[in-house]
Amino acid sequence: MSRRAFAIVLASALAIPSLLSGCGYHRVGDAGELPQNVHTIAISGFVSHSQTFRIEQLLTDAVVREFNARTQYRVIHDTGDADAVLKATVLSASASPLVYDSTSGRAVSALVTVSVQVSLTDRQGKVLFENPSYLFHDQYEISSYLPGFFQEDSPAVDRLSRDFARTLVANILEVY
Repeated sequence: MSRRAFAIVLASALAIPSLLSGCGYHRVGDAGELPQNVHTIAISGFVSHSQTFRIEQLLTDAVVREFNARTQYRVIHDTGDADAVLKATVLSASASPLVYDSTSGRAVSALVTVSVQVSLTDRQGKVLFENPSYLFHDQYEISSYLPGFFQEDSPAVDRLSRDFARTLVANILEVY
């Protein structure tokens, strides 16, 4: 089997289980938008248990931008004045090579996996959205070497942060 064929088989084998398994989150309460009494959402800085430098800051910033761009909710930092509070902990972040260049042997594509614990609660502590092991997977082209993927100035990390934020906000607002 050629390297290219092997890479395609490997990518398919990794992608299919994640598509079939669902993401495991759940919303509590009625279907539709968040409760009508929610107008402000506090998003404090995410916490990180990952060794990836500043990933929690990049993800927090991207989620704040996405909420501001896609919703009518006012995003604030002070949890005391908020109708709901979004908390998240980055559990891990990794990049694994997926496709290699047949000439140089260098990885040209990576599967990135970020595991985050997420909860959105209202003022009374009622859970509106929760996922203790939110997994975000996506494939990214690598412009340089794989160990540099998570460097602070990596354009791929910017794309990852935006893609993660878009997916998380959509999941929170999703109507069953």
